[in-house]
Amino acid sequence: MTQLVKRIPNRLRKHRKLMGYRQKDVAALLGFENTRRIGQWEKGLAFPNLFNLLKLSIIYRTFPNELYFDVLLELRHDVLGKEEQRLKK
Repeated sequence: MTQLVKRIPNRLRKHRKLMGYRQKDVAALLGFENTRRIGQWEKGLAFPNLFNLLKLSIIYRTFPNELYFDVLLELRHDVLGKEEQRLKK
């Protein structure tokens, strides 16, 4: 049986390409020895930690929320929905 993995939507690859970087370039800027983590992040298999997310936003010259825009929208919807339910009580 095949296990379905929910991928984390992101715009990392788009922003990397806009800057003209290869995964190898970004890995070097982050101080990584290889591109494994960059690939996992771009494929949506893992999240970068907070410090790496902030570094990526600096490298790509954008805001962190732009890199994970769809995740932010989903979280906002969830939190505001819960807030609204709580206020109705």
